[in-house]
Amino acid sequence: MAHSAEAGLAPGDLWSKIQRQTDHALACGALQPIDTRYEFVEQGGMRFLVRILANLVRKEKADRAQQAQQQAGKPANPFLPYDPDLFVANLSDTHLCLLNKYNVVDHHVLIVTRAFEDQDTWLTEADFEALALGMAEIDGLAFYNGGRRAGASQRHKHLQLVPPPLCPDRSPLPLATVIAALGDMTAALGPLRSPVLPFHHAILPLAERPSPSGKTLLATYRALLAHLGAAWDQSPTRFPYNLLVTREWMIAVARQSDHYQSIPVNSLGFAGSLLVKNLDQLDLLKALGPMTVLERVARGETERAGGV
Repeated sequence: MAHSAEAGLAPGDLWSKIQRQTDHALACGALQPIDTRYEFVEQGGMRFLVRILANLVRKEKADRAQQAQQQAGKPANPFLPYDPDLFVANLSDTHLCLLNKYNVVDHHVLIVTRAFEDQDTWLTEADFEALALGMAEIDGLAFYNGGRRAGASQRHKHLQLVPPPLCPDRSPLPLATVIAALGDMTAALGPLRSPVLPFHHAILPLAERPSPSGKTLLATYRALLAHLGAAWDQSPTRFPYNLLVTREWMIAVARQSDHYQSIPVNSLGFAGSLLVKNLDQLDLLKALGPMTVLERVARGETERAGGV
């Protein structure tokens, strides 16, 4: 498996490349950040960051163009070929790093397979080796939307990595606060669950320092998903899930729907960060409660894999 040096990256290179490419992509218009304002909404022992989109016109226009291409029978894949103005670095012989074109958080990057692989396939050692290279330099939040029902918007396999701070006021990641309340997890004999999270999930610590290896990430991932009921000999389409990873822990959540009422949820929702399109959606989210929305889109503890 390729290491950062083999991919032409010295320690510290990736972060500096991300910063330089961000400046370039902003200057040429390839990077189109989405403006938001935000507020916090508390429910069920968790303080949720809720971002309200200020202007979705550009992204909705791009989404409509992509849908029109697909309806015309033309493949639409923003990662193949990728926009060279969004290219950051080669991570390995199988993966590369791109800027997220429509980012909400600064320096949000995508870890993308070079050749087409479907988002509805299990993650592999190659995926985690590439992620480990990114996490070694960025002590942030990595995540994966495992299929359409888990909030994936592109079919081409891609992990995502967001540097801190996720919260604009620089407060801790809401999910990290919930997991920290579990105390020392290193003595755990198997996956743990938080009493604060009322849906089917599993948590394991990552004890490797300063940053976990690809092998450790893969083993932890497989342990979590097996605990939740995933069957490796079945298609992942029967087991949509979200995966969230920091240098300290990994959590997996079993999904059943990509939205509740009009509110979409991807992995970041379970990190405690939700996105709404307008004030009407914000009012709906407050009326329902953000934890209730997560509970509705995730599988319950007793629901079978493959259920809808």
